[in-house]
Amino acid sequence: MKETNKEDFRPQPLTVRIHPRARRIVFRVKRDGIHVSAPPGTSPEAIEQAAERLKDKLDAARRKALRPLIDRNFRIKADFFELSLSEGNTGRFLPVGREGRMEIWYPPHTDFNNPELQEWLRKVVRELLRKEARRILPGRLKEISQIHGLTYSGVRINTAQSRWGSCSSKGNINLSCYLMLLPARLIDYVLLHELCHTREMNHGPRFRALLDACTQGKASALEKELKQYRTEL
Repeated sequence: MKETNKEDFRPQPLTVRIHPRARRIVFRVKRDGIHVSAPPGTSPEAIEQAAERLKDKLDAARRKALRPLIDRNFRIKADFFELSLSEGNTGRFLPVGREGRMEIWYPPHTDFNNPELQEWLRKVVRELLRKEARRILPGRLKEISQIHGLTYSGVRINTAQSRWGSCSSKGNINLSCYLMLLPARLIDYVLLHELCHTREMNHGPRFRALLDACTQGKASALEKELKQYRTEL
């Protein structure tokens, strides 16, 4: 999915509640902002300083809280993976479909605001992505490696959210299942990027020249486009 703006998600001011039984400052991140419980006598400056120390964690939690709900309007439409939700007539959730076109049937009157349900649904969607990634990506990697004469030792599909892919010094390539959310041209670019690492492990001039040659001079443009997407739902 495309990336949200990389801004500081911490709202100003924080929503603060002085709690008589609180022993320390506690931050709770919700969809409507960051709520703070603090002991009596806590100064605004102390709260701001605590928030600043936790800024990275609070920003990450805020981004997570602001993720779109997986509900009846949730859609994924990518080149190799499509997913939608539809109301079913049973009392349970049921994934149906095949070969990259999936649908999840949900029970009537489902409360999509339930946090536990949201986490479960994300796990279900992630597993569907991984299943399709295992079906599509190894074959495509093999095709691209043969076209460009870049050999590798093995390939694994994971659920990494920190990077699209990686390549070890032994030529083993790891690919995130979230690649399935990308357009085909960007999937191929990531695969080429990792294949080029089988020859050049760093991102130095020789690596950049090899990647540019393999992409007909489009490496910089493709890299810029890739930054619009995130490895998450």
